[in-house]
Amino acid sequence: MSHDLSREEHTEHLGLVLETLRKEKLYAKFSKCEFWLDQVQFLGHIVSSEGISVDPAKVDTVANWERPKTPTEVRSFLGLAGYYRRFVQDFSKIATPLTRLTRKSKKFEWTSKCEESFQELKKRLTSAPVLTLPDHSGNFVIYSDTSLKGLGCVLMQNGNVIAYASRQLKDYETRYPAYDLELAAIVFALKFGNTTCMEKDAKSIQSIKA
Repeated sequence: MSHDLSREEHTEHLGLVLETLRKEKLYAKFSKCEFWLDQVQFLGHIVSSEGISVDPAKVDTVANWERPKTPTEVRSFLGLAGYYRRFVQDFSKIATPLTRLTRKSKKFEWTSKCEESFQELKKRLTSAPVLTLPDHSGNFVIYSDTSLKGLGCVLMQNGNVIAYASRQLKDYETRYPAYDLELAAIVFALKFGNTTCMEKDAKSIQSIKA
């Protein structure tokens, strides 16, 4: 049933695109067009009727990544890993030991915590879940969380995860009392929800749970 509905919706969108092209006297090369695909590779992601997932080629790259030996190599790893942070719950918290290694004032020293962080991120990325694509039905729910290390949240719709988000605390935020941190987490979560979903969908957020 969901497959038929997605095809029907796709047909409607395709008609709108073709009609717009004709109206504006623009042209598309038919030999470069593909229709009714089960999945599409796009910017390092695989988009299908099931949702959005990490490109298997990128998963292999992460799985085979050797331990960084310099701050530059750490930045390269975090750059790739960070691109898929929406698939990893508490990404910022997990990556904290590695992030510290990229600071100019920090002496590069690979500790056991750095190794744990490196291996955990590889593990999370190589077993990343399939995320749900948001639809126009609304009914969004955001769960927020905070700790002395960072802020985090997860955006869901109809019980399915759309994306995770997290960030490390700023220096001045580490001095916040608990209730201010909770409020900061809620503000962060709402901003994330608004940028992840279209504005008219974001207005349908039913609840935010801290």
